[in-house]
Amino acid sequence: MKTGLSIVAVIVGFLGLTWLLQGNNFFMYKVFGLRYEQTRRQIFEQSRAFNQGMVQELENMRFEYIKANPEQKQALASIILHRASGYNLNDPIVPGELRVFLSQLRNEGR
Repeated sequence: MKTGLSIVAVIVGFLGLTWLLQGNNFFMYKVFGLRYEQTRRQIFEQSRAFNQGMVQELENMRFEYIKANPEQKQALASIILHRASGYNLNDPIVPGELRVFLSQLRNEGR
């Protein structure tokens, strides 16, 4: 009988400890979650993979813009400028040709 109660007490204690830790994780996420996610986003945006991917995507969009007819160019220009709006074009990985292209699109839109 004592052994059975001891086993039940250990199981209940383990479940209580698990519940306490999960509650603590929830509280910590509730307090620090936004800062944590903002930091993750900043680190991701500074990564080489993100920057190379963004440059490649903008270069592909530029190529599509060059091939497009005038009606398509207007729509593509809007999409390209929207996509590039939050990106740091002063990053050394961005080719000068791409900077000039985006500058020209901005000037044409005015």
